[in-house]
Amino acid sequence: MDKLRELRRLRVLTLRELEAESGVSYNTIWRLENGYRQARPSTIRKLAVALGVEASELVVAGEGKDA
Repeated sequence: MDKLRELRRLRVLTLRELEAESGVSYNTIWRLENGYRQARPSTIRKLAVALGVEASELVVAGEGKDA
């Protein structure tokens, strides 16, 4: 989820800070940002709230699909 990393960095948050704000574990956020895991809808909602964006902003069309 490149958009997740981009939004986190725009808000000048570390992974630990986003973990505290969202309730999503550090390891999960790291795996999402690095493409090792796909986010569940509930995780996307938690991260979106913590980042102050709509959940749809975190989801990029075609992300996680093989080209």
